[in-house]
Amino acid sequence: MTQIITRIEDNVHSFWEKELANVVTDPKQLLSMLNIDENKYSSHFQARKLFPVRVPRPFIEKMQKNNIDDPLLQQVMPHSEEFIDVDGFVSDPLQEHDTVAEGLLHKYKNRVLMIVKAGCAVNCRYCFRRHFPYQDNSPNKQRWQEAIDYIKQHKEINEVIFSGGDPLMAKDSHLKWLIEQINNIAHITRLRIHTRLPVVIPSRINPALLTTLSESRLRVIMVLHINHSNEICDDLSRASMMLKQHDVFVLNQSVLLKGINDDAQTLCDLSEKLFSVDILPYYLHLLDPVKGAAHFHVDLHQAKSIAKQMMANLPGFLMPKVVQELAGEANKTPLNL
Repeated sequence: MTQIITRIEDNVHSFWEKELANVVTDPKQLLSMLNIDENKYSSHFQARKLFPVRVPRPFIEKMQKNNIDDPLLQQVMPHSEEFIDVDGFVSDPLQEHDTVAEGLLHKYKNRVLMIVKAGCAVNCRYCFRRHFPYQDNSPNKQRWQEAIDYIKQHKEINEVIFSGGDPLMAKDSHLKWLIEQINNIAHITRLRIHTRLPVVIPSRINPALLTTLSESRLRVIMVLHINHSNEICDDLSRASMMLKQHDVFVLNQSVLLKGINDDAQTLCDLSEKLFSVDILPYYLHLLDPVKGAAHFHVDLHQAKSIAKQMMANLPGFLMPKVVQELAGEANKTPLNL
């Protein structure tokens, strides 16, 4: 009987990996699945050379059929405008290419950001790390150890942030080992995990991961990345509930994106729906000026107008902090309304 239960659990644990192996990488196939005439948009397909297309099927299932302007589709669909060079939009907008140890960024005094995994389950076209040299920061246990040694030596650090890529791309056994190492560093009190994977493949929140997180002595915070209320489905709601049951505090951060969520009502709807599934709005980021993503840019005047409208229609606890990240600054910069 024990063997049967183990096999069942193994199948559950690996289901997300099967979903991961079955992602769509061809924009023509993506449009075909949505009953959209791919021939009308073939001129955009070449942009995949700048940044590969990668979309999990559970995320595609949330998209509207027959609608090229669907807000979820537009986040992942390549566009010919990505070839246009725009002043101020650069490959490393946050100047992150300098690491203190391989895969470790010490951007803030008491926090370090660890590139746990180089890849993502989904490639969002506005990603500020679309040009990041992951090939030079490709994690493994030896490189993780170098980062852990650095953290041990810097007692001013009390929080480790798992990032990427997407840290939940790592196997459960690898995450368990890594979190155990961090548990043993006395001056670390918090673990923050920034991930989009549960949004695009909700089955990633599985028993093995939940056990690892709940057994940690650290205060665990998971920050999801959801830009539109249509991204929230029943499966994600169940994943959020399981995280809460295992004492994981769940937040959300969004990016303000032209044509996707650049109006107050859309963002208010997002905050309300997030709260309905026990996820608290955390940050609304202005777009980082990364090369190839200028067509998503919302100007500062409009951003301020949207934020003011949101504040007039949301209780304070549902109003995300509207911020921008400036290269070289010691913290995120709140938008001055």
